Amino acid sequence: MIMIGISLFSLLIIVGSIRHLFTSIEIEHHRFSFQVFVTLILLYTVVTIGFGLVYATLSINGVEVFLRTVRTYPPSWPDEITKGIYFSGVTLFTVGYGDLMPIGWGRWIALIEAMIGYTIPAALVAKVWQSQKK
Repeated sequence: MIMIGISLFSLLIIVGSIRHLFTSIEIEHHRFSFQVFVTLILLYTVVTIGFGLVYATLSINGVEVFLRTVRTYPPSWPDEITKGIYFSGVTLFTVGYGDLMPIGWGRWIALIEAMIGYTIPAALVAKVWQSQKK
């Protein structure tokens, strides 16, 4: 039950961070600033760690989210967090090395995460472009 709470909390933080980026940031002088850059880095960090916690939580609870060549039983929490955050980063930035492959629920979660990874930069560019028209 605690693990489900951690996953839900992670998802709430991800959604809140994305919402915050697009509702509260004002583009100064209608160009990309250092503040926006740092905000993007923090947003990507929050999303990567948040989805990593979701993957780790599901994996610890016995839900297979990615296919692996080596299995350790019982899975350790630090090992699962490391794998979850790594897999999350590879998925978010659409690198796809192929060493971990999503299966089951992991496919749908990875699809949502990749979609977020694609839309954040596009939405930011649209926001900068829209603020230039004002």
